[in-house]
Amino acid sequence: MAALDGLPPLRDVIQRHGLDAKKALGQNFLLDLNLTQKIARTAGSLEGVTVIEVGPGPGGLTRAILALGAKKVIAIERDARCLPALAEIGAHYPGRLQVIEGDALKTPFETLADDGPVKIIANLPYNVGTQLLVNWLLPESWPPFWQSLTLMFQREVGLRIVAAADDDHYGRLGVLCGWRTRARMAFDVPPQAFTPPPKVTSSVVHLEPVENPIPCPVAALEKVTHAAFGQRRKMLRQSLKPLGGEALLAKADIDPQRRAETLSVDEFCRLANCL
Repeated sequence: MAALDGLPPLRDVIQRHGLDAKKALGQNFLLDLNLTQKIARTAGSLEGVTVIEVGPGPGGLTRAILALGAKKVIAIERDARCLPALAEIGAHYPGRLQVIEGDALKTPFETLADDGPVKIIANLPYNVGTQLLVNWLLPESWPPFWQSLTLMFQREVGLRIVAAADDDHYGRLGVLCGWRTRARMAFDVPPQAFTPPPKVTSSVVHLEPVENPIPCPVAALEKVTHAAFGQRRKMLRQSLKPLGGEALLAKADIDPQRRAETLSVDEFCRLANCL
């Protein structure tokens, strides 16, 4: 991609700006520009799309998104050391890169984008990735402001996102993602693709919103899944005791001897609606 966008190799950028990845910020920089292009392409066509990116770091994925034709990238970066490197990309793509210095967990994402479709594409910092996903999944109003999410997580988290009932990785995250989205694993990324290399394999996951998910109160579904998977090895009559136990299960027509990992998303929604 250096040939495509005329910008210097990322290793040179990192060296010039003294950007060592900080563990406290969950940083692992992705330097392979072919790989960043592959991630950006997983989101589908970016023509006319505003892309929100979290944790761009030195901007490898940012460059790929812009090179593939995104109308605009809004990048949220907490690490002030990365801002000069991102400013160089902004100068190369005038008017198409907006960098916001701040904490993604405190960012009101739905207020950022103007007209047109919005896609979120990010190599998420490991320490906040899951919480950001849950925030994007659980707004009160639906469909959401975003058209798709293309996100990188530790592979273990990716497996939990796409898991369905009776899968070892199925849990609260699988229920929430299965309720409101169609989620799929796109591809794995080996540790050696990063600087510094993490101890685990990463995975890119692509999620698209379901237009009309089962009507269900968000707060109730959170309560039910939290209680059920909080004691996942116990029968539901025990794990759901604080929420009504057998009476709640009878109302939802669910066998009290079943365990959380055997329930479908539909059944969890039924429980939430009965609660």
